[in-house]
Amino acid sequence: MSGSPVRFRDPRSTEYDFLDSILVRCPRCDRIARVQRQPHPGGRLLFAPRRLVCRSCGLSRTWTGRGVGLWAGSRGPAEDPYFGARLWLQRETRHGWLWAYDLRHLDLIRRHTGAALRERAGWYDTGQKMTLVARLPAWVKSAKNRDEVLRAVDRIRASVLTPG
Repeated sequence: MSGSPVRFRDPRSTEYDFLDSILVRCPRCDRIARVQRQPHPGGRLLFAPRRLVCRSCGLSRTWTGRGVGLWAGSRGPAEDPYFGARLWLQRETRHGWLWAYDLRHLDLIRRHTGAALRERAGWYDTGQKMTLVARLPAWVKSAKNRDEVLRAVDRIRASVLTPG
């Protein structure tokens, strides 16, 4: 009577696919704010202008810099690559910090972690090999930590619904 296993196939997403809209803690009021990519003709999307906006206190900042500091690892609280504001979607576990840029990113982590069968793209396929899923920390990908990671993902998601 066992159901078919939940299957996850790596969609080959990269960190860059989730940088259009990032949920962060407002530097002024510590509530939820958003870093949004602004319309930009031509050029690389990674370096397109960004705007940090907080609906709670009205803070608005613009980023037009040239350097981007992408977060690597899970040893400490993560920050957005443009303004250095702490990410809203993060939680510390006993293994390290679990974080996501937006809800789509968090959903990808949840689908990967919850799957009993995880498939990578074939070695013969062309395209991105080191995807976001491939770069997840080993403790997130470990089946023995599945329940703990899924609980952390659910708590992170709940923080968006009941901020504060």
